[in-house]
Amino acid sequence: MPMNRKATIAAVGDILMWREQIESAQIKGTDQYSFADMFAPVCPILQGADFTIGNLETTFSGKTQPYQIGSARAGYPRFNCPDELARDLKQVGFDVLTTVNNHCLDGGPEGLLRTLDMLDQRGIAHTGTYRSETEASTYLIREVNGIRIGILAYTYGTNKQHVPPNTPWLVNLLDQNKIEQDISRLRPQVDLLIVGLHFGIEFRFIPTQKQRLLAQSLLERGADVILGAHPHVLQPVVTPTITTADGRKKRTLVAYSLGNFTSERMLSFDQSQCGAILRFTVEKNEQDVTSITKISVVPTYSQRYFSGGRVHFRVLPLRAYLKKPDRHVTLSALRRLQQMWRRSIQVIGRKYI
Repeated sequence: MPMNRKATIAAVGDILMWREQIESAQIKGTDQYSFADMFAPVCPILQGADFTIGNLETTFSGKTQPYQIGSARAGYPRFNCPDELARDLKQVGFDVLTTVNNHCLDGGPEGLLRTLDMLDQRGIAHTGTYRSETEASTYLIREVNGIRIGILAYTYGTNKQHVPPNTPWLVNLLDQNKIEQDISRLRPQVDLLIVGLHFGIEFRFIPTQKQRLLAQSLLERGADVILGAHPHVLQPVVTPTITTADGRKKRTLVAYSLGNFTSERMLSFDQSQCGAILRFTVEKNEQDVTSITKISVVPTYSQRYFSGGRVHFRVLPLRAYLKKPDRHVTLSALRRLQQMWRRSIQVIGRKYI
């Protein structure tokens, strides 16, 4: 008789890299970069999961393109990162990155394709953008501790950068009919179905009615987990109960926005430096029934600080650094962390923190 199977999953929101963040990662006196220190405080959390997912809201378009064009204050910025970021995301524990968002075409179609090549070189799976029609029609499925996990991902748009008409499969746009078709095809093949949605309104702390209705519809169609991104601030985490076709009650999980995993402050929104690591356990019993258990949320903060005469960034797990601040958490920084902690609790609630 088969034994119960169990897998722990961690998920984060937008992985953003602005120019100053990239400059802070440059190894002094070289043209090389290292982002390892930026992720070091949360590395044990990410590596401690059996499966870790994030939203890559930048590209690996190569050195021939600038690492950032424009700013949050002037139109749409365009993102590009050193290839070393892919290496360091792998080392910190990321297994899958969704690559479809409003910045996925920042480097044009060529940059999109190169981004996928760089992720492949580092052994990071990806979904949402594709190099061929065949690749676009092949669903991402990963088996983790005997549990088959399927991942879909879609974006509301691409910042007015058009998908070439001869390659409509390049980017998974958010079309409800297509998403529902994909869910119906993928559902029989997996034990857990995760849908990443790049949607919502920037800097809004609550989801819109349109978001709620879409999420509810996708859950009823067979999705188990919805991971939201794009607002750049935290939004609620909820666990609706759905009745399946066979009459079983099933607990689902929706994170409307996990905020920014890494970022500078965007415009005047302090909370744009906040994010969260969502952790949950998936269990599959002897009857092959899968359930979501042990949900928790770790609020995080992308801290900008000075050390050794230069600017640095790092992602802090808020609770741990409030309890035990180190030398880079000054008195004013500690007050900022306290403010971010209180606001995170207001949005997420205490149930899962």
